[in-house]
Amino acid sequence: MLELNRLYLMDCMEGMKQFPDKYFELAIVDPPYGIGNFVQVSGNVRGTAVTWNDNIPSKEYFTELERVSKERIIWGANYYNCFNGKGGAIVWWKHVPPESNLSECEIASYSRLKRVAFVDLRWQNIGRNEITIHPCQKPVALYKWLLKNYAKKGDKILDTHVGSASSLIACEDLGFPYIGFEIDKDYYEAAQKRLADFKAQVSMFEMIRR
Repeated sequence: MLELNRLYLMDCMEGMKQFPDKYFELAIVDPPYGIGNFVQVSGNVRGTAVTWNDNIPSKEYFTELERVSKERIIWGANYYNCFNGKGGAIVWWKHVPPESNLSECEIASYSRLKRVAFVDLRWQNIGRNEITIHPCQKPVALYKWLLKNYAKKGDKILDTHVGSASSLIACEDLGFPYIGFEIDKDYYEAAQKRLADFKAQVSMFEMIRR
């Protein structure tokens, strides 16, 4: 079985096979949406076409995800059906200007509660001042909100499509054990650096406090 608190350069389908049934208390995942309508050079700069967003995950992916996790938060519900028929939803309002062509909200499915939760957190994927390493990057604050509201202390967290590592940084910051997978080498290396930089900052802060 793979070691916890690590990001792996690996196809998540192969990675999830390493774990027994219901090993993770919560999976928070942001897989491709199948919209394939943007191009990218690096970070927030759009240029060369990418293909990883052309298709939604397979039925096999969702079956395996359900096997290894007790509960799931799956982003992308405003683009395809990722509901399991018994759970609810999470709506994230990003404060995107209504006149833009971008979605003002993103929706995630939640596997357990038949209720809709709402999180108000300003973030815009184009035209903002933040430096990003992934075109679909979400803020660490969003993942911290999800962990505080949907996870319990000690819960093991799974992210199958790590991208920018915002989810893993949130886990590190709040003390949740985790496993992350990223199949793209460039994103993986950028995410590893971002995660390492965060850990170094935390270590330096702790040294100063002493």
